Amino acid sequence: MRVRTRRTRSPRRSLRWLETVLLIAGLAAVDYYIWVNAETVVYQAYQEWKFDRTLRAPASNNPGGAETRTPHTADEVIGRLEIPRLNIRAIVREGDSEDTLRHAVGHVPSTAFPGDIGNIGFAAHRDTFFRPLRNIRKDDRIIVSTLNGTYEYLVQTTQIVNPDDVSVLRASASKELTLVTCYPFYYIGSAPHRFIVHAIQVGATPQTPPQQIGS
Repeated sequence: MRVRTRRTRSPRRSLRWLETVLLIAGLAAVDYYIWVNAETVVYQAYQEWKFDRTLRAPASNNPGGAETRTPHTADEVIGRLEIPRLNIRAIVREGDSEDTLRHAVGHVPSTAFPGDIGNIGFAAHRDTFFRPLRNIRKDDRIIVSTLNGTYEYLVQTTQIVNPDDVSVLRASASKELTLVTCYPFYYIGSAPHRFIVHAIQVGATPQTPPQQIGS
């Protein structure tokens, strides 16, 4: 009588199958990462071009220079943030949703706006726009450009706080800027702390319309 034996998958074949699955998963992750970053780069480039074009527009088409501060709608472009020594340059959008922070630096709702008295809150991911903040130093210059003017800040202090510590964004009687990102910078997964940069305004240049040729 023939005895049937049950075929079992060889360890080598199982290992080959596992390698294939992991390879496909890895390639999919890389493709997604490239797509997300490419989308962000394109968004930033377009908004930079659009922002600069608006700044150069004639006064009749450019409300910049008016000192009125109207509430910004979600995802509206606020301006541009630059930290020259760290080579940070990014468009700032209203809001702190995941979609906003994926494409730009976010202006924390209910905080002050550039040029106003109060504490401005800007947030961004530690693995994108704010990754260089790990090297920030006291007295580093921070420049915020808007349609109302350009404002310069100097870094005063940095600190590490818990995620629920909202005191770092408390209102202020002076003109301040607070940058917020997750910490540690190279932590895998949801970071347990927040890295905070405090700066004060030291200069302001109102936005003026460009001179017309022949005027």
